[in-house]
Amino acid sequence: MASTRERRIAKELADIQADKDKSGVSAMPVDSTNLTHLKGTFPGPPDSPYAGGTFQVDIVIPDMYPFKSPVMKFDTRIWHPNVSSVTGAICLDTLGTGWSPVGTIKMALISLRMLLESPNPKDPQDAEVAKMLMETPDEFAQKANDWAVKYAGAPRQEHVRHSYSQAKPAEKKRDDPKRYQGYSKDLVDRFVNMGFDVDAVVDAFNFVGIDRNNGEDYELEEAYMGDITARLLGEQ
Repeated sequence: MASTRERRIAKELADIQADKDKSGVSAMPVDSTNLTHLKGTFPGPPDSPYAGGTFQVDIVIPDMYPFKSPVMKFDTRIWHPNVSSVTGAICLDTLGTGWSPVGTIKMALISLRMLLESPNPKDPQDAEVAKMLMETPDEFAQKANDWAVKYAGAPRQEHVRHSYSQAKPAEKKRDDPKRYQGYSKDLVDRFVNMGFDVDAVVDAFNFVGIDRNNGEDYELEEAYMGDITARLLGEQ
């Protein structure tokens, strides 16, 4: 008889399969008899050095799932500050301290896709890559595209598309409580840690109709998490 964890994973995999054309991510068991070891794939974001590439990640579902996050690492080698260029290890709050039991495998994969679009060199997994991104963004973008061509099957870009700029002081407005419009900062930041902007997250909360709960943090239901993510990805 399947365990509660296995039933949840099976349901999530069915949802990923049904939604893969919209979400852009997919996941399948390595062995159909074992739902705790998966391979996930997603395309590189457009207008980035990774555009046109297909990236694969290894996914191990721990015994305590969903109370502990999936363990993910890139199988596809990638030049990115938040991914080890050697081991594929990933630095992302969503897969660590920022994980919530209402999170899903699909949301984790979408977070990784967003990470490719919005790298965070100030919290790096690979310090050498982060240094290049902050100091010489054009050189970083070129090398990221070279690796995407070599390892992910991306087309070579004559002029690599990117929106990176040299490091500059953080904008003070990020600390302005007015940006959160009465929502808990911790609640909003769970989506910010996926790579989304604070203002975009708050707009999505308002669109979906998320309760402000008097500014206190709380766990969102999975359906709301999906609606918010869809709004952030421009699918609503």
